[in-house]
Amino acid sequence: MTRETDSGSGPDSAPNPGSDSYSDSDSDPDPIPLRPATPADGEALVEVHVASIRELGPAGYDPEQVEAWAANKRPDRYPLGDESTHAVVAEAGPESDEIAGFGWVDLEAGEVTAVYVHPDHARRGVGGTILEHLETAAREAGLESLGLTASVNAAPFYERFGYEPVEHVDHDINGEILECVRMRTALED
Repeated sequence: MTRETDSGSGPDSAPNPGSDSYSDSDSDPDPIPLRPATPADGEALVEVHVASIRELGPAGYDPEQVEAWAANKRPDRYPLGDESTHAVVAEAGPESDEIAGFGWVDLEAGEVTAVYVHPDHARRGVGGTILEHLETAAREAGLESLGLTASVNAAPFYERFGYEPVEHVDHDINGEILECVRMRTALED
């Protein structure tokens, strides 16, 4: 999984300006409902973010690293409302307000800076749907490639979507060093 940046910047608008929602496929009988993330989603995003880190993070990190990573998550640190960021939430179902996952891409930097899925919805296509949506938004913005920094447990997920490892990097998060993987992919039409 990638982490949010601590810049305090935030997202955005939809690629289809008049639309309030997106779906991963018009032909899928049970598409994962997507919609733009808003500042009103902030607290729910914190809950998903922390749950995802605590439940899925131990696959790559020790307990102290996981707790350092999960610490200090606040809605005001998410890029909700930043015009340079495209942010989206996946809802648990067509009739649900529950957030199953979220993600955002910094369109100026060409970086996917977050894709997180609540553990109750993990391995059901939510993360892939979010990532593919972010890639579409990046293509529509004229980007030819995207980069990201993945946790070691999320790198295989990104590899399945065509991201290639570029280098291993260490991140100091709240005094704990977490090994991460810089990855990159070309965006094809």
